[in-house]
Amino acid sequence: MSNFIINWWRSQQFKSALKRGDTRSAVQILQEIKKSGANFSWLEKLFRDKLQLERTFQENKRDAENLRKQLTETSQQKSTFLLKPDTEFITYINKGCKLLQHDEYKLQVTGIDERIFEDFEIRLVEYLQEEFSKISDKQLAIKLEDALEDINGLKMGKDPDYRFSLTPHVYFMKYFLENVYCLYLAWFLIYQDDLLPTKLNILDIAAGPGTTAYGLALFLQSCSSFFNIPQMHVSYYSLEKQDAFQYRGLQFWRRYIESCISPVNTYFRFVTDDIFTWNEKSNNIPKKFFDFIVISHCFFNDTVKNQEANKIYKQIFAQSLNNEGYVLLIVQDKKLFKIYNTQKLEDKNQEKNLVCKFVAELELELVWYKYLTSTDSRIPLSAAKFAKLAREKLPKQVYMSPIIQKYFRQKYESSYTLDDYIILAKKP
Repeated sequence: MSNFIINWWRSQQFKSALKRGDTRSAVQILQEIKKSGANFSWLEKLFRDKLQLERTFQENKRDAENLRKQLTETSQQKSTFLLKPDTEFITYINKGCKLLQHDEYKLQVTGIDERIFEDFEIRLVEYLQEEFSKISDKQLAIKLEDALEDINGLKMGKDPDYRFSLTPHVYFMKYFLENVYCLYLAWFLIYQDDLLPTKLNILDIAAGPGTTAYGLALFLQSCSSFFNIPQMHVSYYSLEKQDAFQYRGLQFWRRYIESCISPVNTYFRFVTDDIFTWNEKSNNIPKKFFDFIVISHCFFNDTVKNQEANKIYKQIFAQSLNNEGYVLLIVQDKKLFKIYNTQKLEDKNQEKNLVCKFVAELELELVWYKYLTSTDSRIPLSAAKFAKLAREKLPKQVYMSPIIQKYFRQKYESSYTLDDYIILAKKP
């Protein structure tokens, strides 16, 4: 039988199979026609193209399903690396710290976790007293006065030099406890939003003695009383101009935090450098590495200096924050409004616009912010009214107050007070 007749017969069988809806037979006959080397008819070509489209569709469908599966697994895996919010613990913090939400932004705080902060304060005072015992009374008075005068420049709108030998000690006495308290609550708010990883890489810009790390460590100590914390690993990168701050911060960390029953597994790296020389000297900061970049109270009164710092901050965010990372900004209320030469009012819309402007100038996108305040008002209270509030409602620095009164002739008892904006942002 000639090839022409055979090919004609196969084509007839192919048409018949299609009419019967016998796709399997049609596919087999099409394969035989192809093997024979005969040219396809227009109907056979059409059926061949249909089969190819169906195969492509199925392959794409499988690829899409595999991708969805991978994304689900990645999402579940990522979720397992987050410290899951515990309802009982959140209730405890809200009650113990006396958190009162006045509106979606203003959060009044008039309490503290006394179990944690009392021990912390006692140990800090013991450390300072040991340090002071190494210096003669006369020299101690002079050194403390120099450092205090420098740091108190903040009250007059001046940026301190932080260059004196006892500057870290004065900072420990005057500002450290309150700033740790603020960072403690910042980490709580991040945890409450299910955003706190168990494996955590932090870059702390203008880190001082490591206030950010202390706030996190004390927060995790509070957590440990309510649930078993999974193994935490914190890589903490301190970028700070003054090596004395870094040294004293690490010295006290080893004395206090590492003596705890369940210390945080923390790896420290210290880079002693001025952020204003970052382009020249500090470009070895890891790229796309950090889950959180923190800038706490390092925004300048001097306009030119503040603009220069913001330019450097933006470069660091762009280069060193990982794609899913966050920027945590903490700025005192007076400082934020002074930057924009704006009068503070009891106006949450004015406040939000200012915060959004502040974040946008850093080329970031706002996630949320909270105004943490010890009072019930955005407008500052008179000195007399605030003193009354502090005496009656705010937690006291029971152990630190006596040495402040001794060395700085302070007449009142120091309290834990807050007047800061906690701002969480990310790259657009």
